Amino acid sequence: MTAIDLDGAVAVVTGGAGGIGEQLAARLGGEGARVAVVDLHEGPAQQVASRIPGAIGLACDVGDASSVASMVASVEAQLGPIDVYCSNAGVATGPGLGDDASWEAAWRVHAMAHVYAARAVLPGMAERGRGAMVVTASAAGLLMMMQSAPYTVTKHASVAIAEWLAVNYGDSGISLHCLCPQGVRTPMVTGGDGASQAELNASGQIIEPSVVADEVLAALRDGRFLVLPHPQVHDYEQAKVADRDRWLAGMRRLLSRVGGSRGSGT
Repeated sequence: MTAIDLDGAVAVVTGGAGGIGEQLAARLGGEGARVAVVDLHEGPAQQVASRIPGAIGLACDVGDASSVASMVASVEAQLGPIDVYCSNAGVATGPGLGDDASWEAAWRVHAMAHVYAARAVLPGMAERGRGAMVVTASAAGLLMMMQSAPYTVTKHASVAIAEWLAVNYGDSGISLHCLCPQGVRTPMVTGGDGASQAELNASGQIIEPSVVADEVLAALRDGRFLVLPHPQVHDYEQAKVADRDRWLAGMRRLLSRVGGSRGSGT
C-alpha cells in the first residue's frame, strides 16, 4: 500500500470530540491536513475543531448510512475531496453476553459505521488513485475482551472489514490501516467497571491517546496495515494462533483472577 502525503490533505476523524479521535485530529492538523472533526453532537466537535487551524466540526451518527453520506457531502463541499478517513468512533457495551440493545449499538458503531464510510469515500479515492482509511478496531478484535461479548465480537468484525477493504482496495492507490490498541486512557476505558479495569490492568500498560495518534501517523507514513500501539499484542496473537486451546485455557485462568463476566450473565 502507498503512503499518503498529509500536507494539504482533507481528513475526517469520527469520534473526534475526545480520546484517540481528538488526538488524531490534532496530529493530522499539525501535519498540514484540513481536518473535519466529527462526533455524534456538533458542539463538542466544534470545540475540538476550534483548536485546530482550518478545521471544521460536524455532527454525524456514524451508525446511520444517510447521516454518514450527508456528513461526507458536507465535508467535500467545505474542504474538498476526502483523502484520509479515520473511522474511529466507538461505543461502550454491556457486560457478559449483553442485551439486545448492546448488540445493536455495538454492531452499528463497530461494524456498519466502517461499511457506510467505505461506501461513501472509497470509490472516490479509487477514482482519484489516492487516499487512506483508518479503521479503529481494538486488541479485542484480535484477541478478546472477556468482560463483554458484544464488544469482542463486533471488534472482530472491525478487523475483518478492514482486512476485506485492504484486499479489495489496496491496489487502487488507497492505503488501509487497522488500529488495534489495548488499554488507552479515555473515558470509555477509565469509566469502566472494576472487573473491566482489572482485565485491562492485567493485560498491559494503559497508554495515552497521544501515543496512539503517533502510531497511526507512523503507519500512514509507512503504508502499514496493522497498527499496534501495544507491541505485545503481536506476541499474544501469535500465541493464540499457535495453540488455541492453550490460549483459551490461559484466558480462563485470567478471568478467574480478575473476576467479572460469565457467559450466562448480562
